[in-house]
Amino acid sequence: MKDPGVPQRILITRMKFIGDVVLTTPVIRSLRVAFPDAFIAYMGDAAAVSLLQENPFLNQIIPFDFSRPTYLEQPRVALLLRRLHFDWAIDLFGNPRSALLTFLSGARVRVGLERKGRGRLYTHRIRDDGKSKSAVEFHLQFIRALGVAPASHRPELFLSERELADAGALVPTDRPLVVLHPGATWPAKRWLPERFAQLANDLRSRHGVSVVLTGGPNEEALLEDVRKRISPPPAVFQGLPLRELAALYARAAAVVSNDAGPMHIAASVGTPTIGLFGPGEEHIWFPYDSEEGHRALRKDVSCHPCHLDFCNRTGGGYMECMKLLTVDEVTSAVLAALRSRRDARNRS
Repeated sequence: MKDPGVPQRILITRMKFIGDVVLTTPVIRSLRVAFPDAFIAYMGDAAAVSLLQENPFLNQIIPFDFSRPTYLEQPRVALLLRRLHFDWAIDLFGNPRSALLTFLSGARVRVGLERKGRGRLYTHRIRDDGKSKSAVEFHLQFIRALGVAPASHRPELFLSERELADAGALVPTDRPLVVLHPGATWPAKRWLPERFAQLANDLRSRHGVSVVLTGGPNEEALLEDVRKRISPPPAVFQGLPLRELAALYARAAAVVSNDAGPMHIAASVGTPTIGLFGPGEEHIWFPYDSEEGHRALRKDVSCHPCHLDFCNRTGGGYMECMKLLTVDEVTSAVLAALRSRRDARNRS
């Protein structure tokens, strides 16, 4: 590969998916450490990249609004990229749109995955070695190819004092707050609603904990199914803007979430997070430090990892990976997370 030189202006892009954007944040910090005076911008889905606001290592966020017609939004973003005169463009996504926009940016160094048909749009192509690695390590390959040593492996999000104060007003309580997120984009990743409810009842009655539920914009039925099983029914925060959701998680003592975007948000604001895994691989998608109170829970089953959105087993094997995960195990993980949070505060 050609020597990439020293950049003055750097573009990072991860076009889609909340969790994936969060998992690229070590790349941002690493580039800032390597190039303290560079102009660094980040492009991606408007909702997902809103999470990068307040990041002190970025100079600009470039949202791509997927709600607008492509024939309007893509030229708008392409022209903006061109006007910003980037030296480096690092495409961490590699789909046809991101590859094209990286090329149209005019950056002299363009980094992306070697993929048939669009690898030629990059000057530096990443050929993944096929070895199992965390999502963080996968993204760090892109800057290593440019001679940049990672300065961080920890995903991180930043919130303002005002955002934190507003979140505190949402759930006024003098007891430890545990937030439960029973949803996930794909049904195969969802722990059973009745077990989330049993967990909430157990934490409240036996351990003096306050509990609230969070959910996405299309999860009304699921949230109601969980809520009606809890006595008395807890507060539900559905469809919060992502930064408000992040602030709510930051105010919590612990978060329990299925393998979904909110799990990454919670861990990246520093709240001890219990991730519940079924078809997914926790060593890839849960790169969070157990010493900070984070823990991934998963049961070994013969079909893991299936990577399926919907479980294709029948009878007693249907959703076996989730059925084997007991309420007692999750409760124990929550209590350990609460101790971790308390100990961290005592040390500070």
